[in-house]
Amino acid sequence: MCILFIAVNQHPDYPLIVAANRDEFHARGTEPSHFWPQHKGVLAGKDTVAGGSWMGISQSGRLSALTNIRAPEKERQDAVSRGELVMDFLTQNDSSQDYLKRLSSNAQRYNGYNLLFGELDKLQVYNNYEDSIYTLSDGVYGLSNASLNSPWPKLDLGRSELAKYCQQGGVFNIEHLFDLLHDDTKAQDEVLPQTGVPIEWERKLSSIFIESDDYGTRSSTVLLLDNYRQIFWQERSFDKQAIMIDQQSYHFRLDSQEPA
Repeated sequence: MCILFIAVNQHPDYPLIVAANRDEFHARGTEPSHFWPQHKGVLAGKDTVAGGSWMGISQSGRLSALTNIRAPEKERQDAVSRGELVMDFLTQNDSSQDYLKRLSSNAQRYNGYNLLFGELDKLQVYNNYEDSIYTLSDGVYGLSNASLNSPWPKLDLGRSELAKYCQQGGVFNIEHLFDLLHDDTKAQDEVLPQTGVPIEWERKLSSIFIESDDYGTRSSTVLLLDNYRQIFWQERSFDKQAIMIDQQSYHFRLDSQEPA
C-alpha cells in the first residue's frame, strides 16, 4: 500500500474511514482481497511473490496496512519482505503493545516502512526508520512513503478532501472516496518532495493515483466502520491503462463469522 487517508471520528455515521491505494509494478503477481482459507476470519489481498499483504482486517476487529518508505539510498537486498508484517499482526493474538515491542526489536530486518495497526478504535502507526509510534486520536490523517502527515502535495490534497467530505455529513456515497483515490493531479516541480529518485519518478509518483506502463496504482480500497460495528470493504483493481478490471465487496459485523 502506498497511500492511506484515515478519518477517525470525523463522520457522524462512520467512526472510521480508510481510503487507500496500492501502487506496485504491474508485473508483480497479486490476488485481490479475499478471506484467506488458512487464516479464518482474515480479509486481505495477497502478494503471490512474497506471500504477504498490503492491507487487511480480521473479523475480530484488528486492522493492519503497510506503506513503504521511499529512501533508495537505504535499501538492502537482503531485507525480509515487509508484507509479512500485515498478516503477522492479523493472525496473532498479541496485544498492540506487545506487537509494538516485536516491531521495534526487529526493525532492522526490513527496509523502510510504516505500519498502521491495532484495534479499530485504537490505531497506531509505527515507522521503523524512526523507531517511532503515533496513536491516532480524532482527526484526518495521510500516510504515504515518508512519515505520517508529511507535507507532500498529494497527502495535503487527500486529507483536505476527506475532511471536507466528512464535514458535509448527510447520506454517505462511497463513490466520493473512490473519486479521491483516482485523482491523478501531478504536483508542480517546485513542491515535489526530494526522496532520492530521479525527477521523472518524483513527478510520476506525485499524484494520488499513479498511471504508467510498468508501475502504478493496482488497486483502491475503501474501508468503513459504522456505528453498529459493521464493516464495509470495497476494493477495485486496475490495469496499466487505469481501467477497472475487478471489484471485490464485503460486508460483515465484527466478531461474526457470517456476512451482515
